Amino acid sequence: MATARNPYEEYNRNKILTATPAELTLMLYEGAIKFCNIAIAAIEQNDIQKAHFHIMRVQKIIEEFQVTLDFKYPVANDFNNVYNYLMQRLREANMTKDKEILEEVNEHLRTMRDTWKEVMRLTQKG
Repeated sequence: MATARNPYEEYNRNKILTATPAELTLMLYEGAIKFCNIAIAAIEQNDIQKAHFHIMRVQKIIEEFQVTLDFKYPVANDFNNVYNYLMQRLREANMTKDKEILEEVNEHLRTMRDTWKEVMRLTQKG
């Protein structure tokens, strides 16, 4: 007997499997922002475990960004410095459960995501 799949999960799975590298990068930024928002809400609700779990998820995404940097391009060093800073701030936020730090991190992530969207838009035109 075949198990019924959740159509929403199937759609998301196919979306990831068929995404371009640029689209995957955008999805990672979106995921990091979402997990950061969940961590902020968890801190507000005093749910320390949930906050920790989602902060760690943001860190894993940033680690993924770092390991995929191509240092033959000088801008990779700039990105690496930003990612190192964000990782430091996430560790601080996780130790202190400080939502203001997470809001700062999220602002950086949103800026990077928006810049990435603009790069995608410009490269699709060309």
